[in-house]
Amino acid sequence: MQRGPHFAVEQTHPRVRIQTEDSRVRFTSGRLSAAISTSGDWHVDFTAEGRLLTSSVPRSIGVVTDRDGRTFVHEQLTLGVGTNVYGLGERFGAFVKNGQSIDVWNEDGGTSSELAYKNIPFYLTNDGYGVFVNQPERVSFEVGSEVVSRTQFSVEGQRLQYFLIYGPTPKDILRRYTELTGRPPRLPAWSYGLWLSTSFTTNYDEKTVMSFIDGMEERNLPLSVFHFDCHWMRAFHWSDFVWDPATFPDPEGLIRRLHGRGLKVCVWINPYIAQRSRLFAEGRDKGYLVKRADGSVWQWDMWQAGMALVDFTNPDAVQWYQDQLRHLLGQGVDSFKTDFGERIPTDVVWHDSSDPQRMHNYYAQLYNESVFELLTKELGEGEAVLFARSATTGGQKMPVHWGGDCESTFTAMSESLRGGLSLSASGFGFWSHDIGGFEGTPDPELFKRWIAFGLLSSHSRLHGSNSYRVPWLVDDESSDVLRHFTRLKMQLMPYLLHAAEQAHRAGTPVMRPMFLEFPDDPGCAQLDRQYMLGSDLLVAPVFSAGGTVSFYLPDGVWTHFESGEQLPGGRWHTRTFSVFEAALFVRPGTVLPVGTVADRPDYDWAEQVEFRAFEAPDGQYPDLELPASNGGQVSFAITVSGGAVLADPS
Repeated sequence: MQRGPHFAVEQTHPRVRIQTEDSRVRFTSGRLSAAISTSGDWHVDFTAEGRLLTSSVPRSIGVVTDRDGRTFVHEQLTLGVGTNVYGLGERFGAFVKNGQSIDVWNEDGGTSSELAYKNIPFYLTNDGYGVFVNQPERVSFEVGSEVVSRTQFSVEGQRLQYFLIYGPTPKDILRRYTELTGRPPRLPAWSYGLWLSTSFTTNYDEKTVMSFIDGMEERNLPLSVFHFDCHWMRAFHWSDFVWDPATFPDPEGLIRRLHGRGLKVCVWINPYIAQRSRLFAEGRDKGYLVKRADGSVWQWDMWQAGMALVDFTNPDAVQWYQDQLRHLLGQGVDSFKTDFGERIPTDVVWHDSSDPQRMHNYYAQLYNESVFELLTKELGEGEAVLFARSATTGGQKMPVHWGGDCESTFTAMSESLRGGLSLSASGFGFWSHDIGGFEGTPDPELFKRWIAFGLLSSHSRLHGSNSYRVPWLVDDESSDVLRHFTRLKMQLMPYLLHAAEQAHRAGTPVMRPMFLEFPDDPGCAQLDRQYMLGSDLLVAPVFSAGGTVSFYLPDGVWTHFESGEQLPGGRWHTRTFSVFEAALFVRPGTVLPVGTVADRPDYDWAEQVEFRAFEAPDGQYPDLELPASNGGQVSFAITVSGGAVLADPS
């Protein structure tokens, strides 16, 4: 038996039909077949509905021994002409992965290189199939690089397991992949509102926090969540989960006051325990920290002096860690930002004897699972939400994830979108990013353009590193821009929750690469500077000063959501938008539910809603389900007549 950890893969038992043919055996499940040669050279053809998807050909499978005596096993699958490969986690480089060599290995590397916080050994193609390599350790992918007509994947050792998943559509592939590895839960409505942070390394205290809250209220800026980043604890004590008494002498009172303003409270945590933390000695003595082979606690100084690591393979350590967070929930905290989780050593011994190589990526799963499980238990189903940075396969079950440490530049803004779209193509339903960028201070135009992008994402957070992100410190106009797009998002809540339900039920992400929604349009195959928000809204963020953006519209007549301008599809367009506008277009034939409330995300979406038709011909439409404010769903029978919409709830 191979040492753990192992991905939690749903144990399905499909009916498999076995047929013996001339010189091969065919295994068929559903519409997918694998025909394996029984004589001559090794050969496997994967086919579906009479069409060849991909093949494992002679010399595709091999065991290689390197100069140090280590063995590796690899598989190669053929790539068809025009087959594009997507996914493999949150990757910030070229969106189409063909020609790239990618190591699935979590690292804290920002957004400007091949390093990634969220590495997923799953790729999606535009040719009817996806591949999930069921190996938690480092998996090396050569996507049309080592052999340009094949995708290769390899792991150290002599065993390799992978699933080939048939669609035929990209959405079908994601539905089946997330059926195996898990789907996101429903999230609380407040999480879709605007989050405001203290920023990472800034100086702040209760007076600073309340000045931000007051400033947002005075400017009529809708706010849902206030987030305290690392300095809510004392410096160099990270993590001890104790509020800094010098800056927050009355945390319970402060949280009550924030709740009284209608806000939820999130605090920053990580799984590292500095030697100066009050928890270090206790964790060491009780065996809750990861150890070296000699029995000593593993430590390093790359983040905090003498930093140790919580061993989440130890059930008692999980309980101990959750107890620290449970105390914070008792103080009124509503959510946690689960930062870090990538700097996981391989020269250690785990409590459950896990393989250190396999634990490196999988640690993020155990970390986030421990926190999400606690929130679900203490707050109830549908109320748990994280802001997580690291992930592996299955991480989509503990949303939300954000894009990590990007620079405050237009280039980094586009990097972030590529990362988010790649993560969406890897089975993750929700994603966010730091509005304005994390490192540095954004100039006013960048900040305002990023606001539009941020509020037209599934989740929206103002956050930075060493400078605040309240809009009035950027320039006078930024507050007005933030108000405009926050109110727009609040009005889109019925629509966004409908999209979120699709993520929960079928694994279809809220933010979708264009090819996912339009798989038969070759013009969408490589687009990575625009996306679909749900099935019916197209967003093309502005990635340069001046407001000019080029975007592609698929077939049909598309309507600008706010101005009503109509543009023909099947072609590219170039337009210039003010900072109060976004390239936000409605798909032809859409009946869009739009809320009549613009100052908060949690209202009666099935009552306070109107339905708008966009190039929708007269007739009856499929029923549209919207969440009810008291739980459950309300189904609307939709009829369009003369451009007017009759929505009959039942």
